[in-house]
Order: sequence, then C-alpha cells, then structure tokens
Amino acid sequence: MTRDGSAVAMITDTTDIVNKAVGFHHTSPVASAALGRTLTAASLMGTRLKNKGDSVTLTFRGDGPAGVIMAVADYEGNVKGYIENPAVDLPLKPNGKLDVSGAVGRGFMSVVRDVGLKEPMTGISEIITGEIAEDVTSYYANSEQTPTLLSLGVLVDRDLSCAGAGGVMVQLLPHADDAVIDVLEKNVGKIAGLSSLIASGKTCEELLSLVLDGMEYDLFDEIKTGYVCDCSKERMLRAVKSLGRAELEKIFKEQETIEICCRFCGKKFTFDKRIMG
Repeated sequence: MTRDGSAVAMITDTTDIVNKAVGFHHTSPVASAALGRTLTAASLMGTRLKNKGDSVTLTFRGDGPAGVIMAVADYEGNVKGYIENPAVDLPLKPNGKLDVSGAVGRGFMSVVRDVGLKEPMTGISEIITGEIAEDVTSYYANSEQTPTLLSLGVLVDRDLSCAGAGGVMVQLLPHADDAVIDVLEKNVGKIAGLSSLIASGKTCEELLSLVLDGMEYDLFDEIKTGYVCDCSKERMLRAVKSLGRAELEKIFKEQETIEICCRFCGKKFTFDKRIMG
C-alpha cells in the first residue's frame, strides 16, 4: 500500500498455476493464454477477500470458440479453472500475438463472491474486448466504482508450456490524489510485456518497484498461491444424489456405475447402486 493511502497494489507470478492448468486441460496456445489470464485475474481478486472460506468466481461467457471460461479463487489467491473448448485454435493476430479476444468473443462476464451470506453477491458486466484484463477493469469501474489498473500476461513456449505468467492489479482508494493516478498510468508502461519480464527472471518485488516507481509504499503481505482443486468423493456424491432417486434408478437400469469427472482437474469418481442405500 502506498504510504499516503492512495492505492493498494497486488502482483503475482502465476507461471506454475498456468502450467498446472495446461497439464490438466491440455490446452492449445490461445486457450492457455485465455484461461491463464482468467486464472491470474481471479487469483488477484481472491486476495481482496477478507475471510477464510470466502471465494470469488470469475466467468466469461462469450460467443467465441473458446466457450465458457471460469476461474474460482479463495481468499489466499489459490485458484482453479476450466475452459469449455481447450483445443480452440485461431490464427495469430497481425502483430504476432495470440488472438485471445477472438477466442473469447463478445458476451458477458460475471463475478460471484461467496462471503458466507445467505446468497452470493453477483455482478455482471459486458465483455468489452475479450482480452480479459480490460474486461475486469471495466467491471470494477462500472459495477463497483473502483478505479483499477490491471495488467495480465501469459507467455506460451514452443513446447506449449507456460514460460511466464502473472498479473498486476492496482486499485485506487477513496480520496486518491490525481497526481498518484498520473504516476501509476505512466508506470504501467514499464511493465509492458509482463509475462516476458517474469520469464526473464524478474521477481514480484522487482516488478512492484516498477509499478510504484516514484511512490513510497509498504509491503504488507506475501502469499504462496497455487492451482488448488478441492474436489472430493463426498462432494461428487452429493452432486450425484441431487439427481433424485427416480433419475438414479433410471440410470442404473441402463448401466452398472456412474462416473463423474471433475471439470477443474480431470479426476474421476465412480459410484454404483449402493449410493441409493
């Protein structure tokens, strides 16, 4: 946080997280970039939650060939996610960049915060560009009236692994000085090519010093985050039982077992007739 209380900044290296996702979902390069950016954004958003047990779900429902893209993060920034069409393949943009916006398309994004209330808090915003960062920034500005600077990056290597990934999010606090805004907007240019900077070995602290260059700030917390799927047989059993006894009896007349696959990590769970008691 800046010492004058004008802004709070968060930065994360999600290279390992994105590589975990690539391994689980066998994503194409453009799918890796789209899912990786969404995972990174959700992880940063998760660190803004207040209590253990809180979670945030970031979902893009565009009309592009990638289909639905979802990421779920906890208050420590641990995250899991999936992309509906992990094999989506599009030509590179004229500038040689992966066409994430083309993969995502236009539609709506949603932010659902589960903070222990009777009902989760849901915000919906239009997808502006499909590049993820601009869309999340627009959501914060329009739905939460929180001025936000967000930079996300995923660098896909020749072997289809993630060479570097990460994100920076700076949010202005009430009564922020206009001079602070000018400095931050100028400094954003210093982290252009964020994923390449991470791949080259730049640390989060080094990148943070670039973002907040010319401003005094204090480092309050450092958190180890990861790709964490909390699926379990008990949770899957509840999902199967929610079909109702009549539907289950119908299914078991045609087959001996029901197999459920976790959409976040691919783990499979098998149940037989005994689940009906």
